[in-house]
Amino acid sequence: MWMTDDCKKSFMEMKWKKVHRYVVYKLEEKSRKVTVDKVGAAGESYDDLAASLPEDDCRYAVFDFDYVTVDNCRMSKIFFITWSPEASRIREKMMYATSKSGLRRVLDGVHYELQATDPTEMGFDKIQDRAK
Repeated sequence: MWMTDDCKKSFMEMKWKKVHRYVVYKLEEKSRKVTVDKVGAAGESYDDLAASLPEDDCRYAVFDFDYVTVDNCRMSKIFFITWSPEASRIREKMMYATSKSGLRRVLDGVHYELQATDPTEMGFDKIQDRAK
C-alpha cells in the first residue's frame, strides 16, 4: 500500500495545528493508493464526519476529539475509524482490511481505534466512552 503525501500532511495539520477536525481517507482501487477524500474544518463536528461517510463504500477516517476532564483540563484524543458498511463490496472490504495496518503505522499519535459497519457502531457515545 502506498499513500499520497497529502495523507500524512493533513493528519499532522489536524494533530498539531488543529486546522482540521477530521480527515477522511479513500483507498483508490486501481492505483492502490490511499488519498485524502475530505477534510473537516476545525468548526465541524463528529456528526459532520459521520454524515460525510458513504453508505456503500469503505473509508478510513481520523477524528480529533476534544473534551474537558473532571479536573477541568482540556484534552484531545485522536480516533482512527475504519468504515466498512454492509452495502460495500466484499473485495473492497478485504482491501481496506489488509491496508489498515500500513496506514495506522504512518499516522503516529492515534489513541483509539474504532471499526464500524453501520452508523450506530461509531456513534458519538462510543467516542465519549472510549476517551474517558
